[in-house]
Amino acid sequence: MRREEERYGFVILVRTAGEFARGTIAGAQHVELGTLPAKADAFDPSSPVVLVCQSGARSAQGCAWMDQRGFQRVYNLGGGIAGWTRAGLPLAS
Repeated sequence: MRREEERYGFVILVRTAGEFARGTIAGAQHVELGTLPAKADAFDPSSPVVLVCQSGARSAQGCAWMDQRGFQRVYNLGGGIAGWTRAGLPLAS
């Protein structure tokens, strides 16, 4: 794990591949919601994790799943990528 990730955590986009191809948050990792259980071991349960989807609904499901499995600092980006772009924040390709 990089020092930056230890300090600030991970941003995980739980969007579909098609949604991800339309834009992402710089530095975020792409893990579709349906594959999160198989890939969750790659993340430190004590590091902060921010889940992001298109609107905030799927990422809320992912947060609940991770919380039940002992992840201590799991956050949902309210409004998802749609809210991110409405706020004028940039997307990476």
